[in-house]
Amino acid sequence: MTHHEFNFNYHKTDFYGQYWQPEKVEAVVVIVHGMGEHSGRYEHVAKKLTDNNFGVIAFDHFGHGKTTGKRGHNPSYDAVLNSVSKLIDKAKDVFGDKPMFLYGHSMGGNTVINYVLRKDNSLNGVIATSPMLKLAFQPPAWKLTAGKLMQKIVPSITLPSELDATHISRIKEEVDNYINDTLVHDKISPNFSLSFFDAADWAIENASDLKIPMYLLHGTDDKIIDYKGTETFANNSNKATLKLYEGGYHELHNDLCKEEMLNDIVNWLKQRTFN
Repeated sequence: MTHHEFNFNYHKTDFYGQYWQPEKVEAVVVIVHGMGEHSGRYEHVAKKLTDNNFGVIAFDHFGHGKTTGKRGHNPSYDAVLNSVSKLIDKAKDVFGDKPMFLYGHSMGGNTVINYVLRKDNSLNGVIATSPMLKLAFQPPAWKLTAGKLMQKIVPSITLPSELDATHISRIKEEVDNYINDTLVHDKISPNFSLSFFDAADWAIENASDLKIPMYLLHGTDDKIIDYKGTETFANNSNKATLKLYEGGYHELHNDLCKEEMLNDIVNWLKQRTFN
């Protein structure tokens, strides 16, 4: 496996990206990370995939990681989807004409689900882990009202996300790694949060329009994103397959079930690459 970094410019933003290339590339996985984190936290996921002859490419979202711009802010939801198109174009440049899959976690799960529902694409499938479709808690009504007002007046203002890091994994070392990662942040703007909430509702309502295979994975003890939203989406689509991990926390790829979960993903990808 070889590792390379790259940059591209879109919407006056310098995006940071990276890719991992095995000796033989059978198919390509495009990874879209979650809120507050960055693509570097998926290196072990990339290792698992490249060991199975999948090329892997990822980038840091607007307002995240090594990508420029205000932390926790994006210009618009459509700009987020268009940035994924740019990443897919880069994947084609790097790996050529290979079967291609989108893989998004949490906020990235929301992104990839909406991407394949809204954008013309030639993808072979999509994976969404703990997708941000339904919060596991209900924000106070006053906070949502204030957020909508700020979105109109000062859409780029950022506030703490109030995410409890102990809820990402049942493994203390993984929680500590998250807390001590200098590229992880807890900032979020109304443009980020509210646009993703709206997109989540829209995706559930339009799940029946899904035209390509989708693999949904969620833990039943996710205290950040409610697995029941993912379950509802799966029930609304005849193209989506759902696997629930009993007792699983939010970051399944960093939780006690990570080996099982990554093996499930590899097997699903292989079935759609080689069959």
